[in-house]
Amino acid sequence: MFWLNNLFFENTPLQAIVILAIIISTGLYLGKLKVYGVSLGVTFVFFMGILMGHLGFSIDHQMLIYAEDFGLVIFVYELGLQVGPGFFSSFKKGGMKLNMLGLGLVFLGTMLAVALSYTLNIPMSDMVGILCGATTNTPALGAAQQTLEEMNLPSISAALSCAVTYPMGVIGVILAMITLRKLFVRPSDITADEEEQDETFVAAFRVHNPAIIGKSIREVAQISGRHFVISRLWRDGKVTIPESGTLLRSDDKLLIVTTPEDVPNLTMMFGMEELKDWNKKDIDWNAIDSQLISKHIVISRPEINGKKLGALKLRNSYDINITRVMRSGIQLLATPGLILQLGDRLTVVGERQAIENVERLLGNKVRTLKDPNLATVFFGIILGLIIGAIPIAIPGISQPVKLGLAGGPIIVGILIGRFGPRFHLITYTTRSANLMLRGLGIALYLACLGLDSGAHFFDTVIRPEGVIWIALGFLITFMPVVIMGALSLRMSKVGFGNTCGMLCGSMANPMALGYANDTLPGDSPAVSYATVYPLSMFVRVIIAQLLVMVFC
Repeated sequence: MFWLNNLFFENTPLQAIVILAIIISTGLYLGKLKVYGVSLGVTFVFFMGILMGHLGFSIDHQMLIYAEDFGLVIFVYELGLQVGPGFFSSFKKGGMKLNMLGLGLVFLGTMLAVALSYTLNIPMSDMVGILCGATTNTPALGAAQQTLEEMNLPSISAALSCAVTYPMGVIGVILAMITLRKLFVRPSDITADEEEQDETFVAAFRVHNPAIIGKSIREVAQISGRHFVISRLWRDGKVTIPESGTLLRSDDKLLIVTTPEDVPNLTMMFGMEELKDWNKKDIDWNAIDSQLISKHIVISRPEINGKKLGALKLRNSYDINITRVMRSGIQLLATPGLILQLGDRLTVVGERQAIENVERLLGNKVRTLKDPNLATVFFGIILGLIIGAIPIAIPGISQPVKLGLAGGPIIVGILIGRFGPRFHLITYTTRSANLMLRGLGIALYLACLGLDSGAHFFDTVIRPEGVIWIALGFLITFMPVVIMGALSLRMSKVGFGNTCGMLCGSMANPMALGYANDTLPGDSPAVSYATVYPLSMFVRVIIAQLLVMVFC
């Protein structure tokens, strides 16, 4: 039985793998269990790690740090890579509002921590640790500890108070989201939130405006100043695909793909919008006309990656029309300047033979897309770690601020996911592959974090101040999240999925994001998380240092 003892208790690479595998597998299994309709999902891995650490299990410290950091980097980078294609468009639509709400949450929690410190006479060196644990922000703790050491003040109490309050920081955000869902959210609101990502709108218009009769489609597009694609033209009982030089006639019927906000302007331009709903999912587009068909074609040829749609000249060469482009669950308008990416799904309208020719050009071989592009993943991670290690000097702050292991990779992931194809980087990964890497990363991170915290967790809790620290940490986590969540849902009219992502991002809480992703449809929590995380994390690191410098 000596070998069995070594397998579980001797600090070797094999033992580390075994212990982490036990924590992750058991935690994921128990995370599926529901209590009063609520399950913790991947977050339960963290609490399983605490239990194993308390029972005396441990692994080599260097291996623990490596696995924890590697898991976090993989998770945040893949998250950024996934949301990158739609990040900037989502930022234009509501990113400023989300960041303002996120900063409101940051400052509300900070003010509460300062008020509690004065009211209960708790040293700020302890309270800053409680705040970092309550907001699950280890980079902020590191910055605060460095500042304390430079001021010749003990930093161990900050680390202990952070370790004790960290678990409640994880569970507090999840409980707050559950509370918000019970009090303010209807099931229909969650479904509607998922549909907000659709950026295109199909509408039919009749040409009744005398000012555009006799003008070409190119001229009308220039006059309107709006982006739209004419999919089909009905004239004299026939359906055709119009060219840019086609002259409009009175009573022409046009099927147009545009954006919802441009519909009123186009109605004024053409004269009348028909009332038929062309955005239902059950429309048989091929039944509109026997000569024209509509087909989805996936770009699978690497040569197309990074090229502009207009540069392919598909309309002139094949007499077809590209009406929409689906990318990462988001429908984009097929404008000539749109840069195509591997994995984009194009909606093509035309005659059957022409579409087959376009299909051969673009590839449409889904199987080839299943091969993972690991070179781009590790290239992006290298860049992310370099960016995260750059010291940023802030006037009045003694220590330079760094984006760290989490901030650098998520920013680079967003940028590569959005702009990588312009430099002919193949950034596409299947959704299942992305979710697998993200799940593996967050599970490793939580298992190591819990195992490291569990060794001294209960010893610290039974100290006289331990229970007070936990209670204050939960208060600092729960109250600001519920208040800002309610303001986001009721006053700012932000959808529940986006609100959850904003709350998780501003609290720097990837564990709670994992819970939100498990329980909500669509990618709106992940997109909102990536939108607010960089700024909120950066501000929290600065605030932690300021609290020490001003109040200690």
